[in-house]
Amino acid sequence: MLVPLDSVEILAIVDNEVDPMSTQPPCITATGRLGDVALTKGRQVGQERGGGTGLEGLDPIGGVKPGFEKSVKEVAMEQLCCGAHGLSLMLTAIKAGASQALLFDTAPTESIFEANTRRLQPSLKDVKHIHLSHWHRDHSGGMLSAVRMIQDAKGSSLPPVTVDLHPARPDYRGFVTPLGVVSLEADPSFQEIEDVGGKVVKTNEAHEVLDSHFLVSGEIPRVTVYEDGIRGGLRLENGAWVSDQWIMDERFIVCHVKDKGLVLFTGCSHAGVVNAAKHAITLGSPDGSIPLYAVVGGYHLADAEPEKIATTVSDLKALGVKVLIAGHCTGWRAKFEIEKEMPGSLVPSFVGIKTVI
Repeated sequence: MLVPLDSVEILAIVDNEVDPMSTQPPCITATGRLGDVALTKGRQVGQERGGGTGLEGLDPIGGVKPGFEKSVKEVAMEQLCCGAHGLSLMLTAIKAGASQALLFDTAPTESIFEANTRRLQPSLKDVKHIHLSHWHRDHSGGMLSAVRMIQDAKGSSLPPVTVDLHPARPDYRGFVTPLGVVSLEADPSFQEIEDVGGKVVKTNEAHEVLDSHFLVSGEIPRVTVYEDGIRGGLRLENGAWVSDQWIMDERFIVCHVKDKGLVLFTGCSHAGVVNAAKHAITLGSPDGSIPLYAVVGGYHLADAEPEKIATTVSDLKALGVKVLIAGHCTGWRAKFEIEKEMPGSLVPSFVGIKTVI
Protein backbone atom coordinates (compact mmCIF):
# COMPACT_ATOMS: atom_id res chain seq x y z
CA MET A 1 0.00 0.00 0.00
CA LEU A 2 1.28 3.44 -0.90
CA VAL A 3 2.51 5.63 1.94
CA PRO A 4 0.62 8.95 2.07
CA LEU A 5 3.17 11.69 1.33
CA ASP A 6 3.24 15.21 2.69
CA SER A 7 4.10 16.44 -0.80
CA VAL A 8 5.84 15.51 -4.04
CA GLU A 9 8.25 17.79 -5.91
CA ILE A 10 8.45 17.53 -9.69
CA LEU A 11 11.52 19.01 -11.40
CA ALA A 12 11.30 19.08 -15.20
CA ILE A 13 14.89 18.48 -16.29
CA VAL A 14 13.83 18.02 -19.91
CA ASP A 15 10.49 18.66 -21.61
CA ASN A 16 9.45 19.91 -25.03
CA GLU A 17 8.56 23.46 -24.08
CA VAL A 18 10.50 26.49 -22.88
CA ASP A 19 8.22 29.02 -21.21
CA PRO A 20 9.75 30.75 -18.17
CA MET A 21 7.26 33.63 -18.36
CA SER A 22 3.73 32.22 -18.13
CA THR A 23 2.21 32.41 -14.67
CA GLN A 24 0.99 29.27 -12.94
CA PRO A 25 -2.57 28.61 -11.76
CA PRO A 26 -3.25 28.71 -8.00
CA CYS A 27 -3.80 24.94 -7.80
CA ILE A 28 -0.04 24.29 -7.46
CA THR A 29 3.15 25.90 -6.16
CA ALA A 30 5.90 26.35 -8.74
CA THR A 31 9.30 27.96 -9.19
CA GLY A 32 11.63 28.23 -12.16
CA ARG A 33 10.33 31.26 -13.99
CA LEU A 34 12.70 33.91 -15.32
CA GLY A 35 12.70 35.98 -12.14
CA ASP A 36 13.27 32.92 -9.96
CA VAL A 37 16.33 31.96 -11.99
CA ALA A 38 17.77 35.46 -11.74
CA LEU A 39 17.19 35.81 -8.00
CA THR A 40 18.55 32.38 -7.09
CA LYS A 41 21.42 32.08 -9.58
CA GLY A 42 21.97 35.57 -10.91
CA ARG A 43 25.23 37.48 -10.55
CA GLN A 44 25.12 40.47 -8.21
CA VAL A 45 25.72 43.55 -10.36
CA GLY A 46 24.29 46.29 -8.16
CA GLN A 47 27.48 48.32 -7.77
CA GLU A 48 28.01 48.63 -11.50
CA ARG A 49 24.34 49.07 -12.45
CA GLY A 50 22.88 51.69 -10.19
CA GLY A 51 23.57 50.00 -6.87
CA GLY A 52 19.88 49.36 -6.37
CA THR A 53 19.05 53.08 -6.22
CA GLY A 54 16.02 54.60 -7.87
CA LEU A 55 13.72 51.72 -6.94
CA GLU A 56 11.55 53.76 -4.60
CA GLY A 57 7.94 53.84 -5.63
CA LEU A 58 8.25 51.07 -8.19
CA ASP A 59 5.52 48.43 -8.10
CA PRO A 60 6.86 45.06 -9.23
CA ILE A 61 4.53 42.52 -10.82
CA GLY A 62 2.65 40.89 -7.98
CA GLY A 63 3.57 43.64 -5.54
CA VAL A 64 6.47 43.93 -3.12
CA LYS A 65 6.95 40.76 -1.07
CA PRO A 66 8.73 40.22 2.26
CA GLY A 67 12.46 40.02 1.74
CA PHE A 68 12.47 42.37 -1.25
CA GLU A 69 16.02 43.60 -1.78
CA LYS A 70 17.02 46.87 -3.37
CA SER A 71 19.69 45.15 -5.40
CA VAL A 72 20.33 44.18 -8.98
CA LYS A 73 21.02 40.65 -10.20
CA GLU A 74 21.82 39.65 -13.74
CA VAL A 75 20.21 36.63 -15.37
CA ALA A 76 22.42 34.99 -17.97
CA MET A 77 20.60 33.31 -20.84
CA GLU A 78 22.96 30.35 -20.43
CA GLN A 79 21.30 29.68 -17.07
CA LEU A 80 17.96 28.97 -18.73
CA CYS A 81 17.20 25.37 -19.65
CA CYS A 82 16.74 24.25 -23.24
CA GLY A 83 13.77 22.25 -24.45
CA ALA A 84 13.96 19.04 -26.45
CA HIS A 85 11.52 16.45 -27.74
CA GLY A 86 11.53 14.11 -24.77
CA LEU A 87 10.98 13.92 -21.06
CA SER A 88 12.94 13.65 -17.83
CA LEU A 89 11.43 14.44 -14.44
CA MET A 90 13.08 14.23 -11.04
CA LEU A 91 10.43 13.22 -8.51
CA THR A 92 11.08 13.81 -4.81
CA ALA A 93 8.66 12.39 -2.26
CA ILE A 94 8.53 14.29 1.05
CA LYS A 95 7.36 12.51 4.21
CA ALA A 96 7.90 13.73 7.79
CA GLY A 97 10.85 15.87 6.74
CA ALA A 98 12.62 13.04 4.90
CA SER A 99 12.81 12.62 1.13
CA GLN A 100 13.08 9.87 -1.48
CA ALA A 101 14.04 10.76 -5.05
CA LEU A 102 13.75 9.00 -8.38
CA LEU A 103 14.33 9.93 -12.01
CA PHE A 104 11.39 9.39 -14.34
CA ASP A 105 12.76 8.99 -17.88
CA THR A 106 16.08 10.34 -19.06
CA ALA A 107 15.53 12.73 -22.01
CA PRO A 108 16.25 12.13 -25.72
CA THR A 109 20.01 12.74 -25.69
CA GLU A 110 22.91 12.66 -23.29
CA SER A 111 23.93 16.22 -24.18
CA ILE A 112 20.58 17.82 -23.27
CA PHE A 113 20.34 15.86 -20.03
CA GLU A 114 23.86 16.92 -19.05
CA ALA A 115 23.37 20.57 -20.02
CA ASN A 116 20.08 21.05 -18.18
CA THR A 117 21.28 19.14 -15.14
CA ARG A 118 24.28 21.48 -14.93
CA ARG A 119 21.91 24.44 -15.07
CA LEU A 120 19.44 23.13 -12.50
CA GLN A 121 21.95 21.52 -10.11
CA PRO A 122 19.58 18.94 -8.58
CA SER A 123 20.96 16.70 -5.84
CA LEU A 124 21.72 13.68 -8.00
CA LYS A 125 23.31 11.78 -5.13
CA ASP A 126 19.83 11.46 -3.63
CA VAL A 127 18.42 9.68 -6.69
CA LYS A 128 18.05 6.01 -5.76
CA HIS A 129 15.88 4.82 -8.62
CA ILE A 130 15.55 5.46 -12.36
CA HIS A 131 12.26 4.51 -14.00
CA LEU A 132 12.02 4.18 -17.77
CA SER A 133 8.39 4.57 -18.82
CA HIS A 134 8.88 2.72 -22.12
CA TRP A 135 11.43 1.86 -24.75
CA HIS A 136 11.45 4.94 -26.98
CA ARG A 137 14.60 6.95 -27.62
CA ASP A 138 13.06 10.31 -26.62
CA HIS A 139 12.74 8.87 -23.10
CA SER A 140 15.84 6.66 -22.94
CA GLY A 141 18.44 8.61 -24.93
CA GLY A 142 20.08 10.29 -21.93
CA MET A 143 20.12 7.13 -19.81
CA LEU A 144 23.86 6.46 -19.85
CA SER A 145 24.72 10.04 -18.91
CA ALA A 146 22.07 10.01 -16.19
CA VAL A 147 23.51 6.87 -14.62
CA ARG A 148 27.08 8.18 -14.88
CA MET A 149 26.22 11.53 -13.32
CA ILE A 150 24.21 9.95 -10.52
CA GLN A 151 26.99 7.45 -9.78
CA ASP A 152 29.61 10.21 -9.81
CA ALA A 153 27.51 12.22 -7.35
CA LYS A 154 27.05 9.22 -5.08
CA GLY A 155 30.67 8.14 -5.05
CA SER A 156 31.70 4.70 -3.86
CA SER A 157 30.13 4.96 -0.41
CA LEU A 158 26.48 4.78 -1.55
CA PRO A 159 24.67 1.90 -3.28
CA PRO A 160 24.37 2.11 -7.08
CA VAL A 161 21.25 3.57 -8.60
CA THR A 162 18.56 1.02 -9.51
CA VAL A 163 17.40 1.21 -13.13
CA ASP A 164 13.86 -0.17 -13.45
CA LEU A 165 13.24 -1.48 -16.98
CA HIS A 166 10.66 -3.52 -18.85
CA PRO A 167 12.34 -6.74 -20.03
CA ALA A 168 10.96 -6.54 -23.59
CA ARG A 169 13.53 -4.17 -25.08
CA PRO A 170 13.12 -3.96 -28.88
CA ASP A 171 16.11 -3.98 -31.21
CA TYR A 172 14.70 -0.85 -32.84
CA ARG A 173 11.39 0.96 -32.93
CA GLY A 174 9.90 3.04 -35.70
CA PHE A 175 6.79 3.86 -37.65
CA VAL A 176 5.58 3.62 -41.22
CA THR A 177 4.76 6.72 -43.26
CA PRO A 178 3.38 7.10 -46.80
CA LEU A 179 6.97 7.53 -47.96
CA GLY A 180 8.53 4.64 -46.06
CA VAL A 181 9.67 3.43 -42.65
CA VAL A 182 11.20 5.82 -40.12
CA SER A 183 13.45 4.12 -37.56
CA LEU A 184 14.37 5.56 -34.20
CA GLU A 185 17.83 5.10 -32.74
CA ALA A 186 18.32 2.03 -30.58
CA ASP A 187 17.65 2.36 -26.87
CA PRO A 188 20.61 1.79 -24.54
CA SER A 189 21.10 -1.92 -23.91
CA PHE A 190 20.92 -3.63 -20.53
CA GLN A 191 24.66 -4.27 -20.72
CA GLU A 192 25.50 -0.65 -21.54
CA ILE A 193 23.49 0.52 -18.52
CA GLU A 194 25.26 -1.95 -16.25
CA ASP A 195 28.65 -0.99 -17.68
CA VAL A 196 28.22 2.63 -16.51
CA GLY A 197 27.23 1.55 -13.00
CA GLY A 198 23.47 1.05 -13.01
CA LYS A 199 21.83 -1.84 -11.17
CA VAL A 200 19.39 -3.14 -13.79
CA VAL A 201 16.08 -4.59 -12.61
CA LYS A 202 13.81 -6.07 -15.30
CA THR A 203 10.12 -6.48 -14.52
CA ASN A 204 6.73 -6.22 -16.16
CA GLU A 205 4.80 -6.59 -12.89
CA ALA A 206 3.37 -3.85 -10.68
CA HIS A 207 5.59 -3.13 -7.68
CA GLU A 208 6.24 -0.48 -5.05
CA VAL A 209 9.60 1.28 -4.81
CA LEU A 210 11.43 3.56 -2.38
CA ASP A 211 9.70 2.30 0.77
CA SER A 212 6.25 2.40 -0.85
CA HIS A 213 6.54 6.10 -1.67
CA PHE A 214 5.92 5.27 -5.35
CA LEU A 215 4.22 2.45 -7.24
CA VAL A 216 5.28 1.27 -10.69
CA SER A 217 2.53 -0.16 -12.85
CA GLY A 218 2.81 -3.35 -14.80
CA GLU A 219 1.00 -3.73 -18.10
CA ILE A 220 -1.71 -1.10 -18.52
CA PRO A 221 -5.13 -2.56 -19.44
CA ARG A 222 -6.58 -1.13 -22.64
CA VAL A 223 -10.26 -0.56 -21.86
CA THR A 224 -11.35 2.52 -23.83
CA VAL A 225 -12.40 2.08 -27.44
CA TYR A 226 -10.80 5.27 -28.75
CA GLU A 227 -7.26 5.04 -27.29
CA ASP A 228 -5.71 2.92 -30.00
CA GLY A 229 -1.95 3.20 -29.54
CA ILE A 230 0.33 4.27 -32.39
CA ARG A 231 -1.21 3.40 -35.72
CA GLY A 232 1.69 2.48 -37.97
CA GLY A 233 3.99 1.74 -35.03
CA LEU A 234 6.73 -0.81 -35.74
CA ARG A 235 9.46 -2.74 -33.98
CA LEU A 236 12.34 -4.71 -35.49
CA GLU A 237 12.32 -8.40 -34.54
CA ASN A 238 14.71 -10.98 -35.99
CA GLY A 239 15.68 -8.60 -38.75
CA ALA A 240 12.12 -7.80 -39.86
CA TRP A 241 9.72 -4.96 -39.07
CA VAL A 242 6.50 -6.06 -37.35
CA SER A 243 3.47 -4.16 -36.10
CA ASP A 244 3.93 -2.53 -32.68
CA GLN A 245 0.79 -0.44 -32.38
CA TRP A 246 0.12 -1.00 -28.68
CA ILE A 247 3.53 -0.31 -27.03
CA MET A 248 2.75 -2.92 -24.38
CA ASP A 249 5.93 -2.21 -22.39
CA GLU A 250 4.74 1.24 -21.27
CA ARG A 251 4.47 1.64 -17.49
CA PHE A 252 3.54 4.60 -15.30
CA ILE A 253 4.31 5.66 -11.74
CA VAL A 254 1.79 6.76 -9.11
CA CYS A 255 2.09 8.21 -5.60
CA HIS A 256 -0.40 9.31 -2.92
CA VAL A 257 -0.27 12.84 -1.51
CA LYS A 258 -2.32 13.09 1.67
CA ASP A 259 -5.40 15.32 1.67
CA LYS A 260 -5.18 15.52 -2.14
CA GLY A 261 -5.08 12.08 -3.70
CA LEU A 262 -3.18 10.05 -6.26
CA VAL A 263 -0.65 11.65 -8.61
CA LEU A 264 -0.05 9.81 -11.88
CA PHE A 265 3.19 10.21 -13.85
CA THR A 266 2.95 9.07 -17.46
CA GLY A 267 5.70 9.18 -20.05
CA CYS A 268 3.82 9.20 -23.35
CA SER A 269 0.43 7.60 -22.66
CA HIS A 270 0.68 5.31 -25.68
CA ALA A 271 -1.68 3.08 -23.69
CA GLY A 272 -4.06 6.05 -23.48
CA VAL A 273 -4.00 8.64 -20.72
CA VAL A 274 -7.53 7.67 -19.66
CA ASN A 275 -6.58 3.99 -19.55
CA ALA A 276 -3.57 4.94 -17.44
CA ALA A 277 -5.69 7.11 -15.16
CA LYS A 278 -8.23 4.36 -14.57
CA HIS A 279 -5.53 1.79 -13.85
CA ALA A 280 -3.75 4.21 -11.50
CA ILE A 281 -6.93 4.41 -9.43
CA THR A 282 -7.23 0.61 -9.42
CA LEU A 283 -3.63 0.15 -8.26
CA GLY A 284 -3.34 3.12 -5.91
CA SER A 285 -6.76 2.85 -4.31
CA PRO A 286 -8.23 -0.65 -4.66
CA ASP A 287 -11.27 0.31 -2.58
CA GLY A 288 -11.81 3.52 -4.53
CA SER A 289 -11.44 5.74 -1.48
CA ILE A 290 -8.53 7.83 -2.81
CA PRO A 291 -9.32 10.13 -5.75
CA LEU A 292 -7.03 10.78 -8.69
CA TYR A 293 -5.77 14.31 -8.06
CA ALA A 294 -3.21 14.99 -10.80
CA VAL A 295 -1.90 13.61 -14.09
CA VAL A 296 1.66 14.62 -15.00
CA GLY A 297 3.56 14.01 -18.24
CA GLY A 298 2.82 13.32 -21.90
CA TYR A 299 -0.74 12.59 -23.01
CA HIS A 300 0.16 11.78 -26.65
CA LEU A 301 -2.61 13.86 -28.17
CA ALA A 302 -0.46 16.15 -30.34
CA ASP A 303 -1.52 14.40 -33.55
CA ALA A 304 -4.93 13.17 -32.38
CA GLU A 305 -8.23 13.91 -34.10
CA PRO A 306 -10.42 16.58 -32.45
CA GLU A 307 -12.99 13.95 -31.47
CA LYS A 308 -10.40 11.89 -29.61
CA ILE A 309 -9.08 14.96 -27.80
CA ALA A 310 -12.57 16.01 -26.74
CA THR A 311 -13.47 12.53 -25.49
CA THR A 312 -10.19 12.21 -23.59
CA VAL A 313 -10.67 15.52 -21.79
CA SER A 314 -14.30 14.70 -21.06
CA ASP A 315 -13.31 11.36 -19.52
CA LEU A 316 -10.53 12.91 -17.43
CA LYS A 317 -13.02 15.47 -16.18
CA ALA A 318 -15.47 12.68 -15.31
CA LEU A 319 -12.74 10.96 -13.28
CA GLY A 320 -12.53 14.08 -11.12
CA VAL A 321 -8.90 14.98 -11.87
CA LYS A 322 -8.06 18.41 -10.42
CA VAL A 323 -4.59 19.15 -11.83
CA LEU A 324 -3.35 18.38 -15.35
CA ILE A 325 0.39 19.02 -15.77
CA ALA A 326 0.37 18.25 -19.48
CA GLY A 327 3.74 18.22 -21.23
CA HIS A 328 5.91 16.52 -23.84
CA CYS A 329 3.64 14.98 -26.51
CA THR A 330 0.31 16.42 -25.31
CA GLY A 331 0.08 19.07 -28.01
CA TRP A 332 -1.41 22.56 -28.04
CA ARG A 333 -4.86 21.49 -29.23
CA ALA A 334 -5.32 19.18 -26.25
CA LYS A 335 -4.08 21.85 -23.87
CA PHE A 336 -6.55 24.31 -25.35
CA GLU A 337 -9.36 21.78 -24.85
CA ILE A 338 -8.33 21.19 -21.23
CA GLU A 339 -8.29 24.90 -20.47
CA LYS A 340 -11.65 25.33 -22.17
CA GLU A 341 -13.41 22.42 -20.48
CA MET A 342 -11.55 22.37 -17.15
CA PRO A 343 -10.54 26.01 -16.53
CA GLY A 344 -7.86 26.49 -13.90
CA SER A 345 -6.71 22.87 -13.94
CA LEU A 346 -4.07 23.09 -16.69
CA VAL A 347 -0.53 23.65 -15.43
CA PRO A 348 2.11 24.56 -18.04
CA SER A 349 4.87 21.95 -18.03
CA PHE A 350 8.03 23.64 -19.21
CA VAL A 351 11.64 22.66 -18.84
CA GLY A 352 13.22 23.98 -15.64
CA ILE A 353 10.02 24.31 -13.62
CA LYS A 354 9.79 22.80 -10.15
CA THR A 355 6.20 22.04 -9.18
CA VAL A 356 5.07 21.04 -5.70
CA ILE A 357 1.88 19.08 -5.09
